[in-house]
Amino acid sequence: MTGVLSGTIVFSPLLPWALVAIFAGIALAGVVLAVWRGLAGWAFRAVAALVVIAALTGPSWRQEDRTPLTDIVLLVEDRTASQRLADREDQTRVAAETLAARIAARPNTEVRRVTLPDGPGDEGTRLMSALADALAEEPRARVAGMILLSDGRLHDLDQAPDLPAPLHLLLTGQPEDWDRRLIVRNAPAFAILGEEVTLSLRIEDTGAAPEAPEVPLDISVDGGEPQRFLVSTGVDLELPLVLPHGGRNVIRFSTPEAEGELTARNNAAIVQMNGVRDRLRVLLVSGEPHAGGRTWRNLLKSDSSVDLVHFTILRPPSKQDGVPVSELSLIAFPTRELFMDKVDDFDLIIFDRYKRRGILPSIYLQNVADYVTRGGAVLVAAGPDFASADSLSRSPLASVLPAQPTSARVIEEHFLPQVSDLGRRHPVTSGLEAEWDGDWGRWMRQIDVDATDTSGEVVMTGVDDRPLLILDRVGEGRVALLASDHAWLWSRGYEGGGPQLELLRRLAHWMMKEPELEEEALVAEAEGQSMRITRRTLGDSVGALTVTRPDGTEEELELTETAPGFWTTDYQAPEIGLYRLAEGDLESVIGIGPAAPKEFEETIADGSALAPLVEGTRGGVRALSDGVPSIREVRPGRPAAGRGWIGLTPREAYETRDVRQVPLLPAWLVLLVASALILGGWLREGRR
Repeated sequence: MTGVLSGTIVFSPLLPWALVAIFAGIALAGVVLAVWRGLAGWAFRAVAALVVIAALTGPSWRQEDRTPLTDIVLLVEDRTASQRLADREDQTRVAAETLAARIAARPNTEVRRVTLPDGPGDEGTRLMSALADALAEEPRARVAGMILLSDGRLHDLDQAPDLPAPLHLLLTGQPEDWDRRLIVRNAPAFAILGEEVTLSLRIEDTGAAPEAPEVPLDISVDGGEPQRFLVSTGVDLELPLVLPHGGRNVIRFSTPEAEGELTARNNAAIVQMNGVRDRLRVLLVSGEPHAGGRTWRNLLKSDSSVDLVHFTILRPPSKQDGVPVSELSLIAFPTRELFMDKVDDFDLIIFDRYKRRGILPSIYLQNVADYVTRGGAVLVAAGPDFASADSLSRSPLASVLPAQPTSARVIEEHFLPQVSDLGRRHPVTSGLEAEWDGDWGRWMRQIDVDATDTSGEVVMTGVDDRPLLILDRVGEGRVALLASDHAWLWSRGYEGGGPQLELLRRLAHWMMKEPELEEEALVAEAEGQSMRITRRTLGDSVGALTVTRPDGTEEELELTETAPGFWTTDYQAPEIGLYRLAEGDLESVIGIGPAAPKEFEETIADGSALAPLVEGTRGGVRALSDGVPSIREVRPGRPAAGRGWIGLTPREAYETRDVRQVPLLPAWLVLLVASALILGGWLREGRR
């Protein structure tokens, strides 16, 4: 560009301005005195004083050689997901090209185009952050205006920078746009199994929506077949729900896409709730007092979520010691109520060294066997009584037991409990060695049992690999047999002890069908858009994992065995939404982020959020559906937007290439002029 010469007078006082003012005051007083006394040379003296005082201010003529700098206009294009709805992407592209050409055609003006893409995760539209970053790269003194091409839906308004020039918002979209969205108002993170929990949601129409007093609402649990209901729009809905199982429950609410709406991405919502048990009711039946009885009681009482009913036979009916029956107990134990009327109220029944003595009739034990097939759980901790003629294996309960005693009966010798090959893959005993720091202690008694004629799973072995812990499923229920009554030795620290509490805890929770202890399971844990998928199995191999994305496309993944019975893989989800996982007969679902991300929470173009910021710079909000506005030049402080036009403020910035400074009153000239004036005044007065 051609340089421009610009000159100004500048002052560099030889003394502080305060002293210059004092000297000026003294000189003024002298002139006033001369006038009062009628001295004829007062005018010469006044001019001489003025010259001296002017010299003290150090006036000089500064001439700058300036190069004018161009004005800069920032053109920010919102290219996030909501800007790809309908024709907004083409609308933004055409407007950007038109405005860029018009700005570039203006003299002394440059355009900086800034594109805002989708950010990572679900952070939404960071429009103000993009504008702040663009301003940080340009000299603020050269910015003549800022133009935003967006739908006005942003999520970082609190990050708005200080704006040096008019800001304009050009809204994409059409006046007839409308959208329907599903909003979850309230959804607890967990719920108690068997109890009703209430979720609040709302279906809302925005924009130029057609009349629709009722719309379909589909509800599905864990990816199952959805149930459809007709609900009203624009009102909060209270939905009662009972979780079907423990652990994670994935509930999906959706409404079908209506004709003409902008997007269906916000027509669904995913709620992930954990089902927890309120109180676990356990019935512990001890056949006789023994050292291990307190171990069971301490284990169950240590868990605050367990309601324990402990039934101990202290004195068998066959004992004849002459003690009156009325003195044996304070109250009669309600055996009929527990084993007949309320047996289904218990989550787990434990028989600890129990044998038939006539206290529990066969009909009671048959009812317990029926309780198992209906979905109950029974654990038998066997002692020598299990190998006797009064064993539970000779009662109606035998039909559900996973093993029967053999002719070898009771083995009285030291042995070290071992996890079987199957047990290393079973969630009850897998990794059990790692739960204890050091070697396990030995036990001293084992009941020889045979599990070959049942479907039981031997997860721990004892003497000569004989079955020690056998698990089985009967009907809808579960049973377990621990063929030893010496597990308590571990809790006493015998020979170093062992993971007795962890083993019994896992065993009890498996029997009560806790999801994390299922033998065959397909689970996924998400962190951001990454998920760790785990396939747990008792088999030696698994097939390929099929992942169904939210858009319906499928992808197959290979699983890698990371521990016995555990096959895992990591998967990076390409988008947020509901993913379906399938391997063999197992299926699972998991939600990655919200079903409707921030970009689709509100889709109708609206400039109300940015309006205060735009008005503060005297800019304007205009709809691109009315056409691309023309560009005008406005003075600072004046309205920068009108009908069909937006304004830019020229900054007249420049770069100084050279500076020359010449003193206006050099010392020799001041001395000469002041002396001549003083002499002239003296001569004038001398003539009179």
